[in-house]
Amino acid sequence: MRSRINFTGAAEEAAIDMTPMLDVVFIMLIFFIVSTTFVQEQGVEINTPSSTLGSEPKSKGIIIAIDAQGQVWYDKKEVSLAQVANTLVTKLAATANLSVLIKADENTPTGDLIHLLDEVRGLGVQQVAVATKAS
Repeated sequence: MRSRINFTGAAEEAAIDMTPMLDVVFIMLIFFIVSTTFVQEQGVEINTPSSTLGSEPKSKGIIIAIDAQGQVWYDKKEVSLAQVANTLVTKLAATANLSVLIKADENTPTGDLIHLLDEVRGLGVQQVAVATKAS
């Protein structure tokens, strides 16, 4: 006994619904955008001193760099202490718990580092740290 296949009906075209795949792609895109952290570059290569007791800062805030010649860098630009003060005053108005990380070169004159620390603390920033690398 042979069975017959009915080919007289209208041929249906096979189609793949792309909507679920696009939904997944957009959800992944949103996930990666939201979970991305942006690293703030200081604009100059800093050789931080090593420390055996140093630890990673708990919160990311403003990163200010000071090189071996005592030049201060913020947001990839060389700035003066007055410009740093203006930036910090603006950020302090917007954020209550502002933290500042100072990346000082190991050959930076101590007086320049202390002057920058005094300037930052004088503006009312409570969380100030000097970056080191693990030895």
